[in-house]
Formats: sequence, structure tokens, C-alpha cells
Amino acid sequence: MTHLPQRPAMIARALLAVVMSLVLLATASPAAAAGDTDDAPEIRWSVVPADASGPDGRTAVENDLDPGESVSDRFAVRNVSDVEVTFRLTAADGFYTRNGRFDILPADQESVDSGTWISLPDEVTIPAGETAIVPFEIAVPDNAEPGDHAAGITASVLSVQTGDDGANVGVESRVGFRVTTRVTGELSPEPAITSVVADYALSWNPLRPGQVTVAFEVENAGNTILLVEGAFNAGGQSTAFPADGEKPQELLPGDSRSFTVVVDDVWPLFAVPVEVVVAPTMLTMTGETAEVTPVTSTTTLWAMPWPQLIILLGLGLLIWALIQGRVRSRRRLDSMLADAREAGRREASETEDTR
Repeated sequence: MTHLPQRPAMIARALLAVVMSLVLLATASPAAAAGDTDDAPEIRWSVVPADASGPDGRTAVENDLDPGESVSDRFAVRNVSDVEVTFRLTAADGFYTRNGRFDILPADQESVDSGTWISLPDEVTIPAGETAIVPFEIAVPDNAEPGDHAAGITASVLSVQTGDDGANVGVESRVGFRVTTRVTGELSPEPAITSVVADYALSWNPLRPGQVTVAFEVENAGNTILLVEGAFNAGGQSTAFPADGEKPQELLPGDSRSFTVVVDDVWPLFAVPVEVVVAPTMLTMTGETAEVTPVTSTTTLWAMPWPQLIILLGLGLLIWALIQGRVRSRRRLDSMLADAREAGRREASETEDTR
């Protein structure tokens, strides 16, 4: 929610800032909620694909269509609140945010792709506790490019709230689902790795290895949706991404996503080889996956073993000091022996003279 800055009371009452708050349901989830004020009834609803009898278990709409082909479908809007509600219905182009969350274009941005292929009513009014089955149609243009095209359908309500500064703030809450259309033709999955930056974190404990962190971007330069996963190798150690328990991130055609991967237990050996391997899979409309040729990016990371070098230098100085001490001791001993021999010769010479 965004608050308008303070202004005179008459201007504040005249202005209404509409902030788009979008929640797209990738899986079945609790109904969304919205309300005008603290005293207004809470509005709760859900939106899922459906057939003529109601929700059919799908969480998204996926179709394989030829250019020029159209298909009819339905979705269910359930009003879980205690009052009758009129929902605004919208279809728009879809995209993934930088953190991997699916979203659709806000109302002030015009769709140019598959969001324009969807025809549906502008709004639907549903009594409290009831569900409406809403028809819609997807019509693929004759000149549509082959590959995957993502859009979304949402049902929304507008609520008006008063901010801390007394200004009215409009909030449009939207709930919906994804609509993916694969236009038949030549499919060309094409992943690419760009902007690889590696950094070595040195451990000043000479008995412990350091850590390598690599940041990079994966770009989907093809025309199909890709599930991104792979591995990062550095100095003989390896880390897979995504991590255990995490799902591979989806990349729509033309999208790119930033990744950061960390590899532990890497010894600083001056030059550390770094390799990023992306082995994505291509999604099909049946939910199956097809392997794509992996792509690799390699570089070399400088990792100076300063703690080990300092210890080696210290050992070297200690050995040098010991050697120098032994040399000085030997020189003193040799000098003392020479003096003793010289004293012996003088004493022997004096004895001969007295005879």
C-alpha cells in the first residue's frame, strides 16, 4: 500500500491513488480478502479454472494451439464473503518477477502478447457464498510466433482506505491464475549464461579453506518456457542449484533471472577454476519435461593463500635464523680453536727459547 503525501484537505479528498496489489494463484490456496474500512465487511474470493459444473482441479490453463486457432474455456469465481460483490475481470500478459513469482501487467500497462488473445466479460456480480462460472475464449492470431506465451486472468475488487496522513488510498486486490498458450511450430529452447562474477572469501585460519561465491544471470533466449537448474564447480568442490527442497525456477521466453551460488571448502591455490553449468529442462503442455543441451561458462578466480604464505614466510625466517645462529656459533668455535692453536704455538716457541 502506498500513501499519498500530505496536502491540503480539499486536494487530499479530491485525489485517489490506485495501487495494484496482485496475488496470482499458482496452486489452490485460501481465498483472498479485502475491505473498504475497518467497519466494512470483509470480502473474500477465489479464482480457479473450471468446467461447466465448477472447479475441475486445474491450477492453470495450458493449451497447444495452431496460429489462427481458438478455444473456449471457463473459470470459477467463488464469493466467500457475506455480501454480494461485483468483481472486475481482467486478462493481461504475464511475466515472472526477479524473485521467481508469476505476475501480470498492472492495469496502467497495455498487453501486447497473449493477454490480448483472451476475451472475457468485464465483470461478474456474485451473491454471498455463491460461485459463478465465467466463460472465456483464447483466439490465437494467424501471425502468432511459435513457442510459449504467458498471460493471466484475474478477478479484482477495489477498496478505499484512509492513510495515516488522512488521504484516501485506493487498493485493487486481484486473484487469478496463469494462462499459457503454446503456439505450434518450431520450438527452440536456448538458455544462455551471462554476467558471471566470482568472489573468494579467504579464511585467515591457515588450516581452514575459504568460500567461493558466484553471481550470474541465466537468460532464456529461446521461445519455450525453461526450468532452470544446474551446478557450480570451483576448486574441486561443487554445489547444485536450486538447493535441496527448492523448486527449479521457470523462465519465460525473453526472461532472465539472477542467481547466487556459494561453494564451501575451497582452498586458495592462487588460481581457482570456476565453472557454471546450467542444465535446464523444457516444459510441455502435458506437464512432462524434455532435456535441453546444457550450457557452460568458465572463468578463473584469483585466490591468494595469504595465511599459508605468512606461515611459510615465518617458517623460512625461523629456519634462516637457526642456520645463521649455527653459522655464527661455528665461526666462534673456529675462532676459539684458532686462538687456542696460536696460543699453543707461542707457548711451545717460548719453551724452546728457554732451553
